[in-house]
Amino acid sequence: WRDLAPMLAREFTVVAPDLPGHGFTEKPPTEMLSLPGMARGVAALLKALDLRPAIAVGHSAGAPVALRMALDHAIDPVAVVSLNGALMPMRGLAGMWFKPIAQFMACWDIVPRIFSWNARDRRAAERLLVGTGSHVDDRMIDDYHRLFRRPRHAGSALNMMARWDLAPLLRDLPRLEPDLVLVVGENDTTVPPSDSTRAGTMCAGTRLVTLPGLGHLAHEEDPATVAQIISDTAHTHQLGHAA
Repeated sequence: WRDLAPMLAREFTVVAPDLPGHGFTEKPPTEMLSLPGMARGVAALLKALDLRPAIAVGHSAGAPVALRMALDHAIDPVAVVSLNGALMPMRGLAGMWFKPIAQFMACWDIVPRIFSWNARDRRAAERLLVGTGSHVDDRMIDDYHRLFRRPRHAGSALNMMARWDLAPLLRDLPRLEPDLVLVVGENDTTVPPSDSTRAGTMCAGTRLVTLPGLGHLAHEEDPATVAQIISDTAHTHQLGHAA
């Protein structure tokens, strides 16, 4: 959000929190690292700030969090904008083994430390980012390199993967009330672009926007285009200054 948030702040009140346990937050109780737990955590933050978002934007796993909040009426936005949203369970052998392996690894406190130790090599961060299908620059690599070296962030991400369950969300998605804007990087190699197409068929009021040449980190590669999509969404709903 480094470059996107200031662009949005020209028109909106922007709140861009780390998810529970992620980034530079403290590690929460383990039960908060599930999809419903994270939704409750962000909802509690908004309540404490006395803010009622008019538009909710989520990237990757953040998109299901925003949708879960909207479905539970923890927020009542006019639209949810999903940026390369991880909205579908993984398919094939990867989907079969992903969660059990994450659950096993989450049992060992040493695993996040090993990951963070390996991440001391800046080239490891660069390889991970390039693997998303995105074009990365030195600033992006430096930011993620700093993040990946935090064992607490790695541990929370691993615990989230171990508890991630999209089945209830997909079951409830047809009753989504806000509009859903699915922004998809054509070159995303982390979340298949077809997943957004499939999710879009599950609820009314869906708009699919494909971004040619961009990968999983499309909002970092081309923040101006993504900011314009969000701004256009606000104007469609005749929002003035939105939060």
